[in-house]
Amino acid sequence: MARKPDGPLRRGWTTGACATAATAAAFEALLTGHFPDPIEIALPKGERPSFALAHQKRAGEVVTAGIVKDAGDDPDVTHGALILSSVRALGPNTGLRFKAGRGVGTVTKPGLPIPPGEPAINPVPRRMMTEVVQAIAARFGGRPDLEITISIPQGEEMARHTWNPRLGILGGLSILGTTGIVHPFSCSAWIASIHRGIDVARASHLDHVAGCTGSTSEDGVKKLYDLPDFAFIDMGDFVGGMLKYLRDHPIPRLTIGGGFAKLAKLATGAMDLHSGRSQLDRAAVAGWLAELGADPALIEKTRIANTGAEILEEAQARGLALGELVAKRARDQASAVVEGKVAIEVVAFDRAGAIVGRAGFA
Repeated sequence: MARKPDGPLRRGWTTGACATAATAAAFEALLTGHFPDPIEIALPKGERPSFALAHQKRAGEVVTAGIVKDAGDDPDVTHGALILSSVRALGPNTGLRFKAGRGVGTVTKPGLPIPPGEPAINPVPRRMMTEVVQAIAARFGGRPDLEITISIPQGEEMARHTWNPRLGILGGLSILGTTGIVHPFSCSAWIASIHRGIDVARASHLDHVAGCTGSTSEDGVKKLYDLPDFAFIDMGDFVGGMLKYLRDHPIPRLTIGGGFAKLAKLATGAMDLHSGRSQLDRAAVAGWLAELGADPALIEKTRIANTGAEILEEAQARGLALGELVAKRARDQASAVVEGKVAIEVVAFDRAGAIVGRAGFA
C-alpha cells in the first residue's frame, strides 16, 4: 500500500463520474453539433464539478467524448486513464443500452451488483448516466434512447493490477463509484473489493475461502489447499472489514494467512493491521513468552525489540512455540468477531514463506 503523504490531500473523481461527464458531452454534441468544454455534471450528493474534455470525435452516427481521470492524491491504478463514452441514437422508446468497449470488463460470475453477461458498469454510474441523458434530452428536445459504449484504451492492462480477473470481470476495468468522488487513502475501495470477493465466493457456493495479508502468505496457503483463484480474498491489512462482512454473509470455512507480526497484532485485537494504524504490542508478546517459560532476559528483550521478526527469531532459537500461540490467539480474536458463524483457521508465516504457527479450524 502506498504511503499517505503529509498535509491536506486533494480529492479526485471516480471512473463513474468521468464516464458520466463524457457521456453528457457526447450526447449534447450528438444533439447540437457542439461539444461543451468543460462539461458540468451533478453528482449523487449534489456537487456539480466541471470536467475538461481530452477527446472529441464524430464518426458517422457515433459521437465520442473523453475525460482523463484525475484521482487526486489517491494511489489509484486508474489515475490518468482516458475514459471514453461513445453514444449512438436508437429507435423511439428503446431507452439506454450500455456496452463495454475496449478496456472495460464484462461480468462472468454471479454475486456482483451487475449480472453475468453485462458490461462492468456499476449501478450508480448507470443511474448517473441515465439521469444526465434524460436532462440533456429535455433541455435540447432530443430522445433519451441511446447506446452508450464506455471504453478505457489501456484498461485491460490496468485491470491486471486489480481484483477484476479474480472476481470474474474479464477484458478490462469496472466503471465504479457511489458518490462520484475519490477520497484519498480512504481505503473504502479496498474494503468494497473484499466484500465483492466474498459475494462472488458465496454466489459460486464455495465452502472455503482464504483471506491473506499479502502475496507471501497467499502463496503459502495455496500450498496447503487446492482452492480456485477466486477463493482467495486479498484482505491486506483489513482483517476487520473482512470478518465483519463474513459475520453477516457467512461462508463455512475461512483460512487467515499472514505474516507473524501482523497476526500478532490480530492476536491482541487489532482489526486494521497497517503499521500506520496499529502497532505490535510488545508487552503482550512478552507476556505470551512468559507463559511459554521464556527466561527473564528474553522477556525483557522482547519489550524493546525492534521488529516482530526479531522476536520470532529469538523465540525459535530457544525452541519456544510463539508462532503457534500467536496463531491460536489470532484465531480466537477472529472467531469472536464472526460470532461462531464461520469456522476459522489461522496460519502464520515468516518472511520467507515458511509456516511458523498454525491453529486449525475451530
